[in-house]
Amino acid sequence: MKINEKPFIAITMGDPAGIGPEIIVKALGLGRKWIHRHVIPVVVGDARVMAQAARIAKSDLKIYPINDLPTAVRHSMTINVLDLGNVRIDQLKHGRVDPMAGRASVEYIRKAAELARAGLIRAIVTGPVSKEAINKAHIPFTGHTELLAELMDRKEYAMLLAHGPFRVSHVTTHASLRKACEMVKKERILSVIRLTHQTMKELGIENPRIGVAGLNPHSGEDGLFGDEEKREILPAVEKAKREGIEAEGPVPPDTIFTKLKGKLYDAVVAMYHDQGHIPVKLLGFSLKKGGREWSQMGGVNITMGLPVIRTSVDHGVAFGKAGEGRANPQSMVDAIKLAIRFIQRKRR
Repeated sequence: MKINEKPFIAITMGDPAGIGPEIIVKALGLGRKWIHRHVIPVVVGDARVMAQAARIAKSDLKIYPINDLPTAVRHSMTINVLDLGNVRIDQLKHGRVDPMAGRASVEYIRKAAELARAGLIRAIVTGPVSKEAINKAHIPFTGHTELLAELMDRKEYAMLLAHGPFRVSHVTTHASLRKACEMVKKERILSVIRLTHQTMKELGIENPRIGVAGLNPHSGEDGLFGDEEKREILPAVEKAKREGIEAEGPVPPDTIFTKLKGKLYDAVVAMYHDQGHIPVKLLGFSLKKGGREWSQMGGVNITMGLPVIRTSVDHGVAFGKAGEGRANPQSMVDAIKLAIRFIQRKRR
């Protein structure tokens, strides 16, 4: 690829029975001009499913199936689909857990990772998948983050959620709470602090300030409610400081996110899944009056530590509204925008 050529980004379609295809169509429609100004988006998925999604979304965009990236068209009214043809559309039912759809969604991820390993794309933006559907297809799967790290042979990686300047990385993610507590170790905490520091710098923050949450109530209250803070978290924070990282902690979990919201930190390192996800989704998600529709579904999932940029929506497959044309594309728009921002920063 020449320096002045627009880079390709891959957008994986997600579960064909969920809202992934529809929100991709909507996002590429809403942002078609600015997206094509910077990159060439290619959906890795099934062309027939994407054509169906375009009809559901009442979109004017045209679906263009391709077999390889060089044949992609450079037109903002066209959605290039790297067509794996792996869905029996006559058997596809929206809103249902389906092993066929689960298997297809993993094949999209694997293809995008293959393109990344070959250096053909600069970023992967992933649509939502169903863990249940994938596991029913007899494919062991805990999440995008873990699978992509495995496919790209990365041992040091972590999840970071972002809603605007509100950014939270995670020491543990898809593990039971009991197991997550056992996984809070200084080596892992230090690794996530380092990854978070580097990611913030890639976003253009010269001297990132990182808050590190405690695990226990009141950060253990000097050992009264647990000693993980003294034994694991504090040593990791002190080592990060010696490396020149501006880190603070362990900070009590019930106040650290207020400090992040107040811009005392550029990012927070959370110890487990819900500790980090709840505050981000509290800010990024809003319900309409009556509680049956989302008025806002903001937020982006970033995988730190991969050799390629990876962003994703910060929500699931939403089977309850799949195929009805009412899915909110905001998180997909945000994920594409952030991927482009990373690409622009890395080109400087």
